[in-house]
Amino acid sequence: METKVSLAVGPEAESLVRQVRERYGRIAEGKESGCCGPQSSGCAAPESAVALGIGYSEGDLASIPVEANLGLGCGAPLGFLDLAAGETLLDLGSGAGLDAFLAAPRVGPKGRVIGVDMTPSMIAKARANAARMDLPWVEFREGRLEALPLEDASVDAVTSNCVINLVPDKEAVFKEVARVLRPGGRLVVSDIILEAPLPDSVAKDIYAYVGCISGAALRADYFALLERAGLGKAEILRDVDYLATLCKSAPDEVARFKERTGVSPEHLLGKVRSVTFRARKPAVDRR
Repeated sequence: METKVSLAVGPEAESLVRQVRERYGRIAEGKESGCCGPQSSGCAAPESAVALGIGYSEGDLASIPVEANLGLGCGAPLGFLDLAAGETLLDLGSGAGLDAFLAAPRVGPKGRVIGVDMTPSMIAKARANAARMDLPWVEFREGRLEALPLEDASVDAVTSNCVINLVPDKEAVFKEVARVLRPGGRLVVSDIILEAPLPDSVAKDIYAYVGCISGAALRADYFALLERAGLGKAEILRDVDYLATLCKSAPDEVARFKERTGVSPEHLLGKVRSVTFRARKPAVDRR
């Protein structure tokens, strides 16, 4: 039996969610490229180059279908998760299945990998990839991260790659992670956070939002929500300047960003960070 939490978000937040879903639907359907953020027709780097640049290895990419790598993400969290055979992993915002498929041989057929994504075309693409790879212990469920379609205390580990920043109600996401994790369970997440507030023109730019920039929270706020949800203090494993490493070969995208917002991305260097972190749900106190 699945346990869900009701959503409580306003119309503005729901409008953002809808636009994110629409954009990632276009990516899944091949109508838009995933690399280099929104409006990425000027992106020169292929999806494989983007994945290699954020931490995946050539061996990783060779072991999965090409269709599973859409040039999304801001890190490679699985390498820090130390999955064991027989464990159950939850992948938040699983997309076409890249991290889920990389996790599959680590947990093995006695384990389980569950991907959750809110975009129907992403779910369809991931399921087709899973069928092609003959991985019956990998499944994909349609759902929101703020109301996960999973039972309480049902997974050993959680991962996510550049998705929580896209959710308006991040506190709800962390509470849901704490709910579905078993006592002592852990998470390793790659995400975008801010060192300082963004200029108003950037913060209000919907293209910057769906491109993972203006939806990001300030560092202190982000990790305060994580701790408040009962997931302990985060251990930072990787912390790099997101804009400095993103789309160096896409001058057209830089020009479009400046034209829309009046702000040159160079003025934001150091403010937008790609972090990978580890946290853990405390084990039950048996005293």
